[in-house]
Amino acid sequence: MTDPLLSDNRWDAGERWLLPEGVDEYLPQQAERLEGLRRDLLNLFHSWGYELVIPPLIEYLESLLVGAGHDLDLETFKLIDQSTGRLMGVRADMTPQVARIDAHRLLREAPSRLCYLDTVLLTRQDGFARSRTPLQLGAELYGHAGIESDIEMLRLMAETLRVTGLDDFYLDLGHVAVFRTLARQAQLDAGQEQVLFDALQRKAKPEIEEFLGSINIDPACRRMLVGLVELNGDDSVLDEARSQLASAGKDVTQALENLKRIARMARSQLTRVPIHFDLAELRGYRYQSGVVFAAFASGHGQEIARGGRYDEIGRLFGRPRPATGFSSDLKTLMSLSPPVSYAPRAIFAPASECEVLQRTIRQLRQQGERVIGELPGQPGDISEQGCDRRLQKRNGEWCVVGIQR
Repeated sequence: MTDPLLSDNRWDAGERWLLPEGVDEYLPQQAERLEGLRRDLLNLFHSWGYELVIPPLIEYLESLLVGAGHDLDLETFKLIDQSTGRLMGVRADMTPQVARIDAHRLLREAPSRLCYLDTVLLTRQDGFARSRTPLQLGAELYGHAGIESDIEMLRLMAETLRVTGLDDFYLDLGHVAVFRTLARQAQLDAGQEQVLFDALQRKAKPEIEEFLGSINIDPACRRMLVGLVELNGDDSVLDEARSQLASAGKDVTQALENLKRIARMARSQLTRVPIHFDLAELRGYRYQSGVVFAAFASGHGQEIARGGRYDEIGRLFGRPRPATGFSSDLKTLMSLSPPVSYAPRAIFAPASECEVLQRTIRQLRQQGERVIGELPGQPGDISEQGCDRRLQKRNGEWCVVGIQR
């Protein structure tokens, strides 16, 4: 029987091989570089004491989306488990999964440092991922509520960017308690809060003013919510915020003080990284509970890494536990890092059953060399296989010699 898809005249020979939009693949040189960066980053995390976890690619939806909010629900591919009839999801973010592992599998009292680096799947291109199949990397620290663990996250995030070849970046700091407190004082319902949240992310001040003017809220709350749009920049922002938000109460005052302390400590340990503030910075708002931060690279509009404190997610899994962390997309980081020239490095071995030759090949591979064996009658030039040297027999011994171009 003819495959109806292959016989469909809507698909010509060229279109048949097109990948879905936002789904990418990597050819040998790109894949090798990506894998090299992956290993470097896992070694970096290991050296800081972070233990690797590999959450499942799919799991039941109610567990996968705990505390994650509406946005992650929209980004998650869903399917029916044929064994149970229950709804399952393909992970779009590993952060909630890692929180579940800490809360339900490890059950430690001491702080846990966990890391991950694997593929997630998105229904749409969003956030810092240019791909719908990002290679999400991240680190999470559970069991410590002090700003020292937030500083550790900022330092590790900065070191992650440097390992991937990025040096020209800056950090944006914010605190979700500012907006959350003002929204509560304004008595916004969930729908109103979402509309305002979306507009704040776009810094759409006229839209915010029009929306807040259309609902019945306290004028002081309206003024402070509109003012969040302008509260971004250098250290003077915090002093200005303290003045403009003076009537907001102790929760906002404490959030601003928390930001000030974190920035002071971060500057002493990240001397080469510019630090800015943005009180409308609310990425991850639905499950973040304190400081939030993002890294931006010059000439790139989207954030390249983000993180913050999310103490409430452990409670949703039945075990309250402080938490802070960050994540990024390795594919995006590689695309922004300086290009690396690729020089072929492989040794071509002729087809032969010679025992001495086979022993020489084994020794070279054990020493870390890449040795490619000839296949009898193979077509093409060996340079296509990346060979810059070959094994040649001289005076009864097999020697590595350069290939003349």
